[in-house]
Amino acid sequence: MLYKILIVLATLIWGSSFVVVKDTTDVVSPAWILVVRFALAAFILALVYVRKRELYFRKDYIAFGALFGFLLFMGYYLQTIGITDTTPGKNAFLTGTYCVMVPFFAWAISRRRPHVFNIVAAVMCVGGIGLVSLGSGFSMSFGDLLTLCCAVFYGLHICFVSKFSQDRDIYVLTMWQFFFVALFSLLSGAIFEQPPRWEALDWNTWASLLYLGIACTALALLFQNIGQQKLPPSTASLLLSLESPFGVAFSVAFGAEVLTGRMVCGFVLIFAAILVSELAPGILAKRKQE
Repeated sequence: MLYKILIVLATLIWGSSFVVVKDTTDVVSPAWILVVRFALAAFILALVYVRKRELYFRKDYIAFGALFGFLLFMGYYLQTIGITDTTPGKNAFLTGTYCVMVPFFAWAISRRRPHVFNIVAAVMCVGGIGLVSLGSGFSMSFGDLLTLCCAVFYGLHICFVSKFSQDRDIYVLTMWQFFFVALFSLLSGAIFEQPPRWEALDWNTWASLLYLGIACTALALLFQNIGQQKLPPSTASLLLSLESPFGVAFSVAFGAEVLTGRMVCGFVLIFAAILVSELAPGILAKRKQE
């Protein structure tokens, strides 16, 4: 039960981050938010796992950390830019569509054919996205589109980590991922964005940045990793999908969003698609074994 609680706590923290990020982008541009968030998280993990320091500078850890970090950077960067042109709740739910994409990416990368339930879930998900995002005249906001693109990179990240992290220490790999996300964010910020006037930031902004780095990145990831070590993948995936409804709940609670009936139907359809994609194949397999 403890491990389930840890994963739920991680999703609760991540759900709260959508509102925090939305507010912080009013003061600090997306790339620079990621610089602070991931540099801080990388530093914390390096300190926490210093006993593993003999692995820190192995070439394979650095190389795969750079690959994973690039995919994670693209996911977070597109998501953070996207939230500036959509609501936190829609950003949360559209991000969650990566759960449906993963089986198809795994098919391309690892030659694992998706189950028929994955195809059904994909159709349901597309319908839900339409209800949530499409406005009058079937138009979609630029922020919604970027959020869907970020889900693609999150899905690719999961598949590449699953394929290439075998027999390697996931904590050290994660530290390098965070380092490279911070590095890529720094380069993007220097090229495409104006750096913030750090000395002019108020305490609320710094508190938000610290919360994103410590709680939403380093701590939540630690909770996730501990929980996933002890729980079946299907259970962990189902619990992790709670991030999306938590994101909407926080968005509504803090007045960042007003739900319409159409959006609620879309959220329900997307969440149902995630459940079908994650749970149905395992349930069917168990029944065949009985």
